[in-house]
Amino acid sequence: MFGECHAHIAMDGVNYAQAMQRHENAPDEAHIRACFEAYRQQGITFVRDGGDKFGVSLAAKEIAPEYGIDYRSPIFAIHKQGNYGSIVGRAFTDMNEYAALVDEAEALGADFIKIMTTGIMDFNEFGRITHYSLEAAEVREMTRIAHDRGLAVMAHTNGKRAVLDAVEAGVDSIEHGNYLNAECIAALAEARTCFVPTATVARNLIGSGLFDDAVLERIADASLAAIAAAFEAGCLIAIGSDAGAVGVLHGEGARNEYNCFKDAVADREQLDARLAEGQAFICQTFQNAKGK
Repeated sequence: MFGECHAHIAMDGVNYAQAMQRHENAPDEAHIRACFEAYRQQGITFVRDGGDKFGVSLAAKEIAPEYGIDYRSPIFAIHKQGNYGSIVGRAFTDMNEYAALVDEAEALGADFIKIMTTGIMDFNEFGRITHYSLEAAEVREMTRIAHDRGLAVMAHTNGKRAVLDAVEAGVDSIEHGNYLNAECIAALAEARTCFVPTATVARNLIGSGLFDDAVLERIADASLAAIAAAFEAGCLIAIGSDAGAVGVLHGEGARNEYNCFKDAVADREQLDARLAEGQAFICQTFQNAKGK
């Protein structure tokens, strides 16, 4: 089984608010262990986290080896004050504060840096992204600061212009990447930036009653079309389900995401080879170059 290249161990896949409550005073070790057991049961031995605001992934780094799991984490994601991202990390107001957060994450043992350059897709309106996007110059400087410290950059990014800005800035992976176009696909392929589409999020919400299924189906179809286009263009691609998000369970999420890829790409042998290549890239790139 392929690894899980985008998870949130702090979340439970059921209810975000309730999940966060269990960690408010201290990371809930029982929850962490249950998540790792779910991965072990699925035969998953590699998990790359997206960070959280309560130190859960920091605690998880200490526990993961007991389950035979190679666990990588940014400790917390970093977002600009007023932009999307408070649910998974820390905010900055200027580049000095951003650099200080990068230094703090590195000191805590972060394997890479995660930046939030946009909001998320609006599940109520196809094509809409919540919250504004960072300026291209900001994304370039954020990426440079992390790279100067030997840390790869995982970019939570949605929308055509924002994806292009992030790829041109030199980020190492694009997470979600909803509503990208042919120009984005070409840029991803040329830059060898790994695309982690988390397509299963919208698909798993269909029938939940939380949102209009017609909108969710359009989002899911667009995600599969993007996977197919990325595959055809030769992009680096990897399985990351956003496990922990509502509707996406730890352990099962990676298999759900793999099913999305299989539905988008007919050539199973070539797909598996390309996914293995993408996961190898993630494993090699998203680790602290200084060995912390």
